Amino acid sequence: MRYTAMATVAAAALALTACAAPQTQEGAPADQVTELLAAHGLDDLEGLDPRELVDRLDLMAVEDRPTDLMASVRPGSLLLSDTAGGEEVELDLPEDLFYLSMAPYVDRTHDCFHHSLTSCMGELRGEEVTVTITDDADDTVLVEETAPTFDNGFVGYWLPGDIDATVTVEYEGRSGSTPISTGADDPTCLTTLELV
Repeated sequence: MRYTAMATVAAAALALTACAAPQTQEGAPADQVTELLAAHGLDDLEGLDPRELVDRLDLMAVEDRPTDLMASVRPGSLLLSDTAGGEEVELDLPEDLFYLSMAPYVDRTHDCFHHSLTSCMGELRGEEVTVTITDDADDTVLVEETAPTFDNGFVGYWLPGDIDATVTVEYEGRSGSTPISTGADDPTCLTTLELV
């Protein structure tokens, strides 16, 4: 009798979850993410996975970014928050990757730990920089490119998780290097890289 009751409860729970709203891979209901993006005029981002959302929001022109949506990159997740209504959705990012967004600077910077895709602004907007990121464990070059910074003055990279590395940036005869780490407690926002 007891086993029959437990089986009935388990079957009922399975039936209820099968009727629930479709889930994104991260566990947040897909319609909740869609509604939050649509409420901020970001309908064109509907259906993107969290990694694609990070890329698209960081590349977005500053004038097109919603001012009442916070999109914060954390190690392992993307946190979307409606600053006016208080709604919040957390989406899981790939476990083996870490998004690091950096704003190298010459004259001015700001404090930052978790990169905000919608509000962080760096000094060097749309400027060509040469970036090299090397894994400290074996000197593997993970990134080596010359590219323009985004409209927000940042440039972002998906790196392997749980590594120690060195970032070097060159810009108009100036350069700077700094150690970074890509663990669960590390910053996703690098604003301390002064170019001298």
